[in-house]
Amino acid sequence: MSGFPTIPEVIEKQILYEDNHLIILNKLSSQIIQGDKTGDIPLGELIKVYLKEKYNKQGDVYIGVVHRLDRPVSGCIIYAKTEKANKRMSRIFSKREITKIYWAIVRNKPEKDSDHLINFLRKNEQQNKTYVFDKEIEGSYKAELKYRTLASSNNYHLLEVELLTGKHHQIRAQLSAIGCPIKGDVKYGALRPNKNISISLHARSISFIHPVSKEPLKIIAPVPDETLWHHFEKLVSENDTEKKSVDIDFEEED
Repeated sequence: MSGFPTIPEVIEKQILYEDNHLIILNKLSSQIIQGDKTGDIPLGELIKVYLKEKYNKQGDVYIGVVHRLDRPVSGCIIYAKTEKANKRMSRIFSKREITKIYWAIVRNKPEKDSDHLINFLRKNEQQNKTYVFDKEIEGSYKAELKYRTLASSNNYHLLEVELLTGKHHQIRAQLSAIGCPIKGDVKYGALRPNKNISISLHARSISFIHPVSKEPLKIIAPVPDETLWHHFEKLVSENDTEKKSVDIDFEEED
């Protein structure tokens, strides 16, 4: 036997919540939600392997993709284990009856400690990139988010972002437009990539009413296993999410 963990073992460590209807994972920045040119296996297919082995299921296993995260982004991702749950979760998302909180590490501090950003975005399909406009133009769509600064180090700042609309590369594009590109996100203005090709954007928590049980759920995803993330998570925890400053030098973290 090899010393490498099996797919079910890897997936089990990522699970934040599971019942008969939903399974919520802490996605790694290396994992993809849907197939791409790399040929890597989408996360949903790995979950099917986990469910098939854990519950000794015969035949096909159903997994519904409820929403998506960009490949270099980590954090909370929801999958439905039944068609009924998938349809109900789709309704929750379409009616915006869910609160999605992200953490983003940026090098430049925003001019305002907090703000409500409203822009119009247009995607360039050839570049797979979204452009930001102050006014509506042909082919654009309205995008909104709120942010606040949670903590700062010598070189970086941690922003909490509440995503009010879910558009292509929305957080990445809107933060870049105010002069705060996300660490590692060279597509949107970061000076250089992160060593592991991630970007420092993490889907920190999701809150919604369970589509079947009707109980309120709030799921929080631990940050990636990286030094800067751990320092910020600890700082925020110690100060009960109040904005504080700390003397940490991460000049070489990039």
